[in-house]
Amino acid sequence: MTIGHTIIGSGSQGVLVLHGWMGDFTVFNPMLPYLDTGSFTYAFLDYRGYGRSREQAGEHTMKEISADAIALADELGWDKFHVVGHSMGGMAVQRVAVDAGARVRSGVCITPVPAAGVPFDEQGWGLFSGAADSDDNRRMILDITTGNRLSGQWLDWMVRASRETTTRDAFADYLIAWAKTNFLEEANGLKTPLLVMPGEHDPALSEAVIKQTFMEWYPNATLHVLRNAGHYPMQETPVHLATVMEAFMRERGGQQAAS
Repeated sequence: MTIGHTIIGSGSQGVLVLHGWMGDFTVFNPMLPYLDTGSFTYAFLDYRGYGRSREQAGEHTMKEISADAIALADELGWDKFHVVGHSMGGMAVQRVAVDAGARVRSGVCITPVPAAGVPFDEQGWGLFSGAADSDDNRRMILDITTGNRLSGQWLDWMVRASRETTTRDAFADYLIAWAKTNFLEEANGLKTPLLVMPGEHDPALSEAVIKQTFMEWYPNATLHVLRNAGHYPMQETPVHLATVMEAFMRERGGQQAAS
């Protein structure tokens, strides 16, 4: 079995791209025209229960995402590769870096969940856990995590895309995966070069949270705050995100290729 994926580009450096909780890889669509497809080959995964992997059964865990991603890299013949992940996918970047070790040239963590998970109070957990069945909850989460500053048309579009590209049970399971999973004991001290990018208007996974987690745990982490963005910079500031992300990967890929 091969995990569902979409290949874009034909460059010499392979990049695994891991999406977030709300929907499949198509959340990245706005930035696709701006990618350097001559330098990089991008493999955009869809997790089990999402998008092109919608019919694939699974446990819907961080370890499973990591195993599927590494297996895809093997199938593509990538001995070394970069890993890019958004939100829950940013947590998965850390899991892949732990599991694949020196094979990972660099990791790019976009508005990422820390390896220790996310604490919720009772009200917050009710909002997020209810999103499996309620479009209103999904819309509210999208609005809150982008700073209550984006149009209703965008919120409605994101909710529709989320509902169309996810299965109910996988969506519910992956909330447990990113909120309640804690593999910090394995990840702490990870030496993989990481670019960690919180959004300026993301109230939950803020710059302060990133400084208290990623920047404390990982000696080779670089912080870059994405201005004019909340939790979905691939939608909000796609040109800037692609530019900064690829500059980091190009530098780290060149360093490792020379070493």
